[in-house]
Amino acid sequence: MRDIVWILVVILVIGWLVGFVAFPDVGGIIHVILVIALILVVYKLLTGRKL
Repeated sequence: MRDIVWILVVILVIGWLVGFVAFPDVGGIIHVILVIALILVVYKLLTGRKL
């Protein structure tokens, strides 16, 4: 259960990479997905939980 944030981050980054390569016309949505993944990583780091 603790690692669910990392699973979400990995899924979001993979989705971003696939979308960036497969659908370059949808750039805005793809970058929003990347920003959400980064926010989850920062939240995980700021809460002081073990990586």
